[in-house]
Amino acid sequence: MSNVRPNRVGEQIKKELSDIIQREMKDPRIGFVTVTAVDVTGDLQQATAYVTVYGDDEQKDETMKRLTKAKGFLRSEVGKRIQLRKIPELEFTFDESIERGNRIEELLRDLNKE
Repeated sequence: MSNVRPNRVGEQIKKELSDIIQREMKDPRIGFVTVTAVDVTGDLQQATAYVTVYGDDEQKDETMKRLTKAKGFLRSEVGKRIQLRKIPELEFTFDESIERGNRIEELLRDLNKE
């Protein structure tokens, strides 16, 4: 079966989630969040949003807790913006790929200095 529709739905959810988190969420405990990707299952029932958070570990933990608590609000807002018969259940996962990439880049820079 083709993954074209789940990929398109995932990209649309990513765009809308980013906008909602940046513009409409009023919780000051949510730090600077970037939605890096959204994976949607083939049946469009579940979506995993990968997010990065700028700040220290405490800010990251607090932001992830707040995003998890706001799942219902975020899902309903996404539902208002996207025309789907059933809006996928949202799950948030911390994306460490950017931090890992920065660490690798730092190590390569250190090697080039020597």
